[in-house]
Amino acid sequence: RSQSEAFSIPSQCFGKMLGSRFRVAFDMMRQQLPAALRRHKGTTAATAAGGSGFGLLAFAQQYPFAFQVGVSTVKTGAADLMTQTVVEKKSPMEIDWKRNMVFIVFGASYLGGFQWWLQVTKFRKWFPGMDRFANASFAEKLKDTQGMITAGKQVAFDVFIHLPFMYFPVFYAVKEFVQGSTWNPLKMVENGCTKYYNNFVKDNYAMICLWGPADVVLFSIPMWLRMPCRHLVSFGWTAYVSFLRGAKIPSKDSVAEKKA
Repeated sequence: RSQSEAFSIPSQCFGKMLGSRFRVAFDMMRQQLPAALRRHKGTTAATAAGGSGFGLLAFAQQYPFAFQVGVSTVKTGAADLMTQTVVEKKSPMEIDWKRNMVFIVFGASYLGGFQWWLQVTKFRKWFPGMDRFANASFAEKLKDTQGMITAGKQVAFDVFIHLPFMYFPVFYAVKEFVQGSTWNPLKMVENGCTKYYNNFVKDNYAMICLWGPADVVLFSIPMWLRMPCRHLVSFGWTAYVSFLRGAKIPSKDSVAEKKA
């Protein structure tokens, strides 16, 4: 028996054993897949477009929180990069990565985590019937006066309480955390709120112009689709905020030093 034949026999045995192990592992993974995802295979448009049972819409419906955290993180970072490279015409070597990190941290923590807790978990308690109205057909929504009033309350809360007194202060504080020169948490919040105070009118005017009409739609669509669609609108808004407020604002001391 030649040397090559002697090596081929154990190689074939090892290959068969490895193949059987892979088949067993694959069968176990298929059994552990969520039943809802398997039901969507080949039945939804998203699945057909993706070519597998892991359609984007199917995943969003099954794991809405994880999906929207991932979307918000990628979205905010991508929107800032687009603003820096396309709008501000920066080369890859000129990209301000600390500025980009502001949007990544803010997107993951606030937009991904806190906003879900607020607009899904807490809104369900504060605005009873929210899910019923959101998941109803368009014709049913037009007949549901109480549901429309509840949706209007959500719009009012988002535009007049959440965005001006939660969203913007946290954004400016996170910006100070990443770009600021102090490690004192109280000083970060103070500096951030001071900068927000100076921009309060302009920031909130732009916010109301966009999010007022957008919220009317967003608080009327099915619940599982609410946050993904909100992130879609938010991509353009984040690009605007990045262009307007993303760059580091020099402190009074640094400006005085440059003039001296």
